[in-house]
Amino acid sequence: MTASDWKNVLKQLESKPAIKARFLRFNKPKERKFGVSTKKCVRCGRFGAHVGQYGLNLCRQCFREMAVELGFKKYQ
Repeated sequence: MTASDWKNVLKQLESKPAIKARFLRFNKPKERKFGVSTKKCVRCGRFGAHVGQYGLNLCRQCFREMAVELGFKKYQ
């Protein structure tokens, strides 16, 4: 079950608080202290290929789109 799947199920259980509480108790993903899933892109929310240098916290795809706006130059 991915992170987005459990959030969709959570929306369906809004009207049933007892079942919702039990679902959260057993199925909610735990908070990570280290690894790939600790950092995510600020712009799009992806987990992998993270550029954290200079406090950017962007994935590589978003960094490529925003690099010129941020003041980075492409060396050839």
